[in-house]
Amino acid sequence: MMRPQLLSSARSLLRGDLGRDQKGATLAEFGLIAPILFMMLFGIFDVAHTIYTTSVVNGAMQRAARDMTIEGATLREAQADQRVIDQVRSVVPAGATITLKKLSYFDFNDVGQPEPFTDINNDGICNNGEPYEDTNRNGQWDANRGAAGVGGARDVVLYTVTVTYKRLFPIYNFIGLPQNASVEGTTVLRNQPFDQQDRSTQIRNCT
Repeated sequence: MMRPQLLSSARSLLRGDLGRDQKGATLAEFGLIAPILFMMLFGIFDVAHTIYTTSVVNGAMQRAARDMTIEGATLREAQADQRVIDQVRSVVPAGATITLKKLSYFDFNDVGQPEPFTDINNDGICNNGEPYEDTNRNGQWDANRGAAGVGGARDVVLYTVTVTYKRLFPIYNFIGLPQNASVEGTTVLRNQPFDQQDRSTQIRNCT
């Protein structure tokens, strides 16, 4: 059984120096808030990198698109595409996937529109031999009438660059984001009027 004198000394110690000792409190408090702090910092860095990548993609894409709307641009198309790829790769991790897509249309109003067809059976689908206008001349009805490539004189070009890459920071593990980030840039420009626009189409029948 603890002697009264020793018990009194222990109580004095707890009320005295030991009770007032704050050593290690700051470290313990930092250990509690550190995970939240690091998650916030990683989240900010991830968002900032995505915004910066988007800016680089749009800048490179718009410059390349302007270069490809002048006469004879098809001869320099590969070089313009490579410049876009090189600029984007300078800001994204190795292994990123860069996809470039160009579709040409007769006019701005045609962008993203389906090829016109006569809906004889009123089912909203081009089928059963219904006639349609093959505006992109690829031999089949398309929900998007754009023709692959930069087109010709006066054509409208929809230029899209899509970049997919693994996130630089492991924040996705903690907040449910996908491991890969995807950035897309799109611009629409008209080719210079260096020649007469080819508006020839063919009437075909849906299968």
